[in-house]
Amino acid sequence: MIDLNFIKNNPAEAQNLFKKRKCNVNVEEFLGINSELNSKKMEFDSLRAEQKRTGNRERALELKNKIVKLKEEVDVLEDKRNKIWLSLPNVLAADTPEGASDADNQEIKRCGNIRKFDFKPESHEIIGERLGIFDLARGAKVSGNGFYYLVGLGADLAFAVYGLARDLLRSKGFEFLIPPVLASHRTFMGTGYFPFEPEQNYKIENENLYPIGTSEQTILAFHDNEILDEKKLPLLYSAVTPCFRTESGSYGKHSKGGFRVHQFHKMEQIIFCHPEESEKWHKKCLENIEELMQMLEIPYRIVRVCIGDMGAPGYKKYDVEGWFPSFESYRETHSNTNLTDFQTRRLNIRINSNGKKFFPHTVSSTEITDRAIFAILENNQQEDGSVIIPKKLQKYIFDAKIIRKRV
Repeated sequence: MIDLNFIKNNPAEAQNLFKKRKCNVNVEEFLGINSELNSKKMEFDSLRAEQKRTGNRERALELKNKIVKLKEEVDVLEDKRNKIWLSLPNVLAADTPEGASDADNQEIKRCGNIRKFDFKPESHEIIGERLGIFDLARGAKVSGNGFYYLVGLGADLAFAVYGLARDLLRSKGFEFLIPPVLASHRTFMGTGYFPFEPEQNYKIENENLYPIGTSEQTILAFHDNEILDEKKLPLLYSAVTPCFRTESGSYGKHSKGGFRVHQFHKMEQIIFCHPEESEKWHKKCLENIEELMQMLEIPYRIVRVCIGDMGAPGYKKYDVEGWFPSFESYRETHSNTNLTDFQTRRLNIRINSNGKKFFPHTVSSTEITDRAIFAILENNQQEDGSVIIPKKLQKYIFDAKIIRKRV
């Protein structure tokens, strides 16, 4: 959550921030609730102290009744304050681009040569279905629209991509986890996914459990309510998990094939670091993405995400977009966000530095998703329907160099 002191010390700036981020809150009213809460807490503490001192039974009973009533008032005010506080977005980097949607994101770099085809390139789902390695029809038969099977060399290609990504991150010092893929309401609140866009998440009926939309949620909560050892920072974690999203409101040509599905796999880079180092690690995660995309031979671009396209927890964000010939455009394959102390404050994750406690910063960045597999199929397709496997992947896929139609 946002630092309350920032709002108290900069009410006009905070009001302007919330307006920019489409958050309908009255800062003056919010601070009034917080001030009243603090006054009630001070009164409560004063009465409790007097209660402990007094030897008069009549006065002790009077104080007890007042304390019970005051405690109820404090609880109501605290719930009211916290409900608003938890709904407030993070601060923004000063140079965040203005804009309302992804159309306003600012391109800052392109890398890789976009291939010129001697034939009309096909989309990944057509390529995959023809090769017998990608099956939307059976996914729909089993689970409904928005699900797919990777079959045979399609599954092998996925394992190869994630294997290459794992080895790259291990060489950078990341520790891998196999985390839960179901998480509690507290975890979703603590990581800043609730109360924002709850309709994008599935819920287990009659349980306080939700399938994760990203391993970020359960990796960050790994240290929920803990004090981290300052000497061990930064903590570099990664995991590859299935991810589940309702993709409410997604439709049209941009959701075809393996895009905007309800289940997919994703590998994350999650960093816990000193506040003054989050910008450095934000850039390092971006460098890791670029290195992997170059190893996979996928042309890509980097965009700086504008205000209107950034989720509430984000302070600064880059998207990396791979080139998809069938769309004749770049499509998002990665997101990379500096979240400052927004999540650690909500999860009460602290650093103890010589007796002084403060909140570490977090960085959450995609390392790779299934979309990379689709980009490989599209960019490496051949006129005879086969697909060339990128050189760096071949040792992870039994030294195969090409995918041909299954016989």
